[in-house]
Amino acid sequence: MRRPPTSGRPFARQILAVTWVVAALAISACAETKLPPRSSGWLDPGRSGSAPEAKPAPVPNTQFADKETIVPATPPKNDDATQRSREASEPVPVRPVPPVATETLPEISPAVASTPPADGEGPVRVALLLPLSGTEQSLGQALLDAALIALFEIGDTRLTLLPRDTQGTPEGARAAATAVLREGVQLMLGPVFSASVAAAAEPARERGLNVVAFSTDRLVAGNGVYLLGFMPDQQVERVVEFAAKRGIWRFAALAPETAYGEAVVAAFESSIQRNGGRVAHVERYLPDANDYFEPVRRVAGYERRHDPLNLQREALADTDDPTANAELRRLESRNGAGPLDYQAVMLADGGARLRAIAPLLPFYDVDPAEIRFLGTGLWDEPMLGREPALVGGWFAGPPPEAAAAFAKRFEKLHGYTPPRIASLAYDATALAAVLMQGAAGPDFSETALTQPSGFAGSDGIFRFRNDGIAERGLAVIEVRPQGLQVIDKAPDAFTSAGAS
Repeated sequence: MRRPPTSGRPFARQILAVTWVVAALAISACAETKLPPRSSGWLDPGRSGSAPEAKPAPVPNTQFADKETIVPATPPKNDDATQRSREASEPVPVRPVPPVATETLPEISPAVASTPPADGEGPVRVALLLPLSGTEQSLGQALLDAALIALFEIGDTRLTLLPRDTQGTPEGARAAATAVLREGVQLMLGPVFSASVAAAAEPARERGLNVVAFSTDRLVAGNGVYLLGFMPDQQVERVVEFAAKRGIWRFAALAPETAYGEAVVAAFESSIQRNGGRVAHVERYLPDANDYFEPVRRVAGYERRHDPLNLQREALADTDDPTANAELRRLESRNGAGPLDYQAVMLADGGARLRAIAPLLPFYDVDPAEIRFLGTGLWDEPMLGREPALVGGWFAGPPPEAAAAFAKRFEKLHGYTPPRIASLAYDATALAAVLMQGAAGPDFSETALTQPSGFAGSDGIFRFRNDGIAERGLAVIEVRPQGLQVIDKAPDAFTSAGAS
């Protein structure tokens, strides 16, 4: 047997419409909040219950703007509340309002009202619950930094963002939610993790407040909780449907024994059945295993295919014929014989585990030139093509150019590469800003959040269904040596009414 291989080295209109962003000098001068607190919106750090000291608005600096994503900065029209029709075919764009002259910015006194303004003209307080301490502090800080970009670029002048620490625990999330409710917030963004979302949702429901959280655990969705996270079942359904249209109807899967792996397998089997296909084999593995040879060996049908190969080699060796000798030489590098009983295999993992598993498949004669490798949003890594076994693989996700544009802007402003989910905090903050711009004033109701036309975010179009799950328009992406390439574009608009 050959030595095993080693792993490789490692909506429609985007929310990223930028009219102006902060100058680098201004960023470095505001180390605590990264962006100036006096921008389109306000940041309330919660110290002594007062708003931050007002500072002069920065001079617009277009060198930080992504020129390809700039759109006219006109506020959405809404002469009548009924014009936000639930049958609209175009998603509601989330984009900047016109820059406000420095002299017209309102002063916010330290004694901010603890109840929502009656006339819709006063400050509107939106909470942002994140793990700003504890083991997930770095993730929480990145999400906060992303929200600050949206607050600065898109935030309505009335919007005040209240970041609060959940400490990464359900108890901390419940305490933070209870505290911000006393401060008169009208919408809650976050938390991140499902247990914290469930804990924060309890006091929010008691006050009739909606929550836009970043979890992907659908068990905590609904009844006022809307999940903005990327759902693996939607990614699986999109790539399976695309594969079926390309003539692939026999599938296998290799998944970790985790809640995520089980969710992917369930969606995989359901999608295949719905598209008239067949599941030939599903193999699972322990996520903390030292190696993955055995599960890969099993999904490759190594034993079943290896024995016939030996018999074939013996038969060819006994034949003194040039053709037989050529075939024998071809089989010397093969570990199996005969076709597999599937045309595509789903690899429901990412990161280091994916890079450890992928090269084992060709080692056990699952040839990526013959068998299509499929993945989920965990494959959304620009340099994934450095692993040769994954080149040509397909997965569904947001358009990579949009993610790259956001990451580039984030890194320029904050000096480090954001985690992939940082865009969720940007979109949530921008969504809050857009829902403030109706003629009738801020509207964070179920009707406003679940409008079927949806919204255009930094990761493409999305809309909240009545069950609280965010439905997204996803592209099908192919892994190539130079990076990720869209081979089937994401939709520009939703074409049917939202599902419950």
